Amino acid sequence: MIRSTRASATLVAAAISLASLASTAEAAGGGAKELMHPHFGFEGVTGHYDKEALQRGYQVYRTICSSCHSMKQLSFRNLGQKGAPFYLDECPDGVPETTNCSNPNDNPIVKAIAAEYQVQDGPDDYGDMFDRPGVPSDPFPRPYPNEQIARLANNGALPPDMSLLVKARHHGAAYIYSLMQGYAEPPASVEIPAGQYYNEYYPGDMSQYLKPEYKDAEGHPLEGVEVPPGGVFAMSQPLYDGMVDYADEEMPETIEQYAKDVVEFLTWASEPKLEERKKLGVMTVIYLVVLCGLLYASYREIWSKVDH
Repeated sequence: MIRSTRASATLVAAAISLASLASTAEAAGGGAKELMHPHFGFEGVTGHYDKEALQRGYQVYRTICSSCHSMKQLSFRNLGQKGAPFYLDECPDGVPETTNCSNPNDNPIVKAIAAEYQVQDGPDDYGDMFDRPGVPSDPFPRPYPNEQIARLANNGALPPDMSLLVKARHHGAAYIYSLMQGYAEPPASVEIPAGQYYNEYYPGDMSQYLKPEYKDAEGHPLEGVEVPPGGVFAMSQPLYDGMVDYADEEMPETIEQYAKDVVEFLTWASEPKLEERKKLGVMTVIYLVVLCGLLYASYREIWSKVDH
């Protein structure tokens, strides 16, 4: 009983301490800026993916993001599945009629994308490993052979895998979209360590980076000093205007457009069955509404013949 009482008291004290810290942080300012919430076509009950945006998003991932971030859950053939960026209902001109292009393994676009990579395979008959062109069944190539090398190349930070990144982050799509556009010059009141980068939408506590002249003897912000929003992390700004060439010349080649397109692609990677799930949900609701109507009509018909 005594142990239980002490444990309860400890939990209460911890809760009060956490609440006090949160209040102090809020009073001191800081925190991330409110996320931007653009309209994405996949949102809502009847939302669906924009195939052209998915293709552009894959281009941005491949050109920029894939140099640091893996997508371990995806293989090239996933790009040709129904609802995917390069799915084909029918074969384009020049492809033999016997080819089933709706099959991801036979999709000529997917095969061409996979063949652009060199994949290590083997061993051969002599026990040696060898390189060969990729095929649709191969997984997306990883930028680093192991975690240790990945950290060495990124100042000790481990770039997260992007396969399920949208689902793994709170407000995933809006968060990633905002983060890609949130890089800015740090305010004059803070000093950012080398190898770290300031971002207005990254959740953090910027009070710890205030210069000494903006803090009191206990390390707290001086009265009237505003703690800037955002935080710092190890990823440098990945996107810049004009760094990815889109085939559609009318499509703006801006950070905002790159961010929106890559978020569309990453959302598809996290939820490739989203469109099917939403269609099934709509059909289920319609079925239930019709069923309720029939049941109600039957109820009225049956009870209308009963004498009151």
